[in-house]
Amino acid sequence: MIGRLVKPAFCLLPDPGPLFAMRAARFRVLAEGHALAPYLTFLAGLCEAQAALAAALPPLAPPSPALLARARENGMPPLDRPALAGDAVLAETVTRFLDAISDLAMPAPATAALADLRRIDGAELKKMLANVLADAMPAESLPQHLFLAAAMQLHMARAAAALDAKALLPLATGLCPVCGGPPVASMVVGRQGAEGARYAACACCNSQWNEVRIKCLSCGSTKGIGYQSPEGEDLPVVKAECCDSCQSWVKIFYQDKNPSLETVADDVASLGLDLMMQQTAYRRAGFDPFLVGY
Repeated sequence: MIGRLVKPAFCLLPDPGPLFAMRAARFRVLAEGHALAPYLTFLAGLCEAQAALAAALPPLAPPSPALLARARENGMPPLDRPALAGDAVLAETVTRFLDAISDLAMPAPATAALADLRRIDGAELKKMLANVLADAMPAESLPQHLFLAAAMQLHMARAAAALDAKALLPLATGLCPVCGGPPVASMVVGRQGAEGARYAACACCNSQWNEVRIKCLSCGSTKGIGYQSPEGEDLPVVKAECCDSCQSWVKIFYQDKNPSLETVADDVASLGLDLMMQQTAYRRAGFDPFLVGY
């Protein structure tokens, strides 16, 4: 009971190496016997490259105290996503990541997309990175943007890890306090000291932040919240949290029932729920670059 009275930490920053290694392992487990096995296995390979680079690259320095103070004063996230498109360190991370996955087994269209990426100039790369940072990935170049999104996850997780979690403040419901991005999903956790607490997870910087349960992560409403889950599951560990106020939905995972759940990996593997929700009037508010196009 004492543990249950401890206030959950507001924000949990990523530890990039272990995070991506764990995500890769989860993708591989989920791939076993899954209809999306080839894609899940491919994403596992991307995550393994992310984990290896996270361990090899030197830590990033945090933003300057002046920038951090300005962000706090203006209610802005400490990592300014729009300003990162032309960042030299990010560009170098992209190059290192594309090199690291050059031998990864992938379909022919993905191989061609990777080759295209390695030929583009700096101006085109900046434009494409701006698309990724804006969560706007053009349909005609989805494979290229998927690779860049994976490189961006690596860079942003490393940047987030350099921050002080205790200095972070809430921005608005459903916005990552680290980079201002939308959640990929939320997770009800079962770890000691936070039993039953809900954390939203950012697919860009991989930070997690505490949010009130039974509350829309899109508009903040606490009215008209309902839950839908795939038929035939008595105790579903993933549901669609639906809001009648804004007609949106975001996945919610119950890690307190299944500790092995991982937001990004299980989001892709639970594509069936997305397909089910496409038949409803609700629109998906959670964002996952690995599911763009579905």
